[in-house]
Amino acid sequence: MASSRDRQRKLARAKLDRQLARRAAATRRRRQIQAGVGAALILVLVVAGSAWALGAFDSDPKQNTAAQDTCLWTPQDATANTNLKDVGTPATKDLPTDGTRAMTVTTNQGAPITAELNLTNSPCAAASIAHLASRSFYDNTKCHEITAEGALRCGDPSGTGLGGPTYSFYDEELPTAPSASPAPDQPPTYPKGTVAMVSNPPGSNGSQFLIFFKDFTTAEPKYPVIGRVTGGLDVVEKIGALPTVDNGTGAKVKPSTDVTIQSLTVGEPVTAAAPAPSASGTPASSPSAG
Repeated sequence: MASSRDRQRKLARAKLDRQLARRAAATRRRRQIQAGVGAALILVLVVAGSAWALGAFDSDPKQNTAAQDTCLWTPQDATANTNLKDVGTPATKDLPTDGTRAMTVTTNQGAPITAELNLTNSPCAAASIAHLASRSFYDNTKCHEITAEGALRCGDPSGTGLGGPTYSFYDEELPTAPSASPAPDQPPTYPKGTVAMVSNPPGSNGSQFLIFFKDFTTAEPKYPVIGRVTGGLDVVEKIGALPTVDNGTGAKVKPSTDVTIQSLTVGEPVTAAAPAPSASGTPASSPSAG
């Protein structure tokens, strides 16, 4: 028969085992809770990181729309330059940036002059001209200058060379300057039929444009190219041959006969069509020169 002391030892041992078991269970529960909290924290960090990358925490989402703007129109002060005409400003974004737009200039000098405005290289110039044309900005205005470079200058309702809309925009497609020793077959900086913007000072384009009626090469290109003539170049050449008279500032550049733009229109954007595949499914080859 077990002694009283043995029974006490067994009871103490059983009590200690129970305490150890409770401690072990508590430790397991604590570790499970910590593991759950850690997993939840990792999930929160992943979700927050994804939201940050997508811009969810930007203080003002509207501030990010500037990167989407296609063009920037700089306001001009019509009180400082009374030759400016306010007809609003074009849109700043979601403008066409591929293909061409047809421009038709009807003058009092013969058949209409047609041109293609290059949307890929000069989307802002095309957008500006289209906007101004939609406001009849060019209608019944005079081409006030035949330049020494061999171009007809138009697009200033005031006829002073200082007029335009109440905004300006930057140069887009300036030609590359010719090399110091140009090759005999190097093309001119501004081939005949080129349509380009012109401004004073350069780089602050508005409404005025040039149509070149002869080739022109310069070591310092300053007229951004916006397109090319597709029809009526003979009319431009005829106008370029007109005698010139003093424009009132001592420069003999004004056509002796008024050259009036009766209307200027711009068509809808046209995207260049991809070449049609041949019957075999391969691209059709270009015809050889005859």
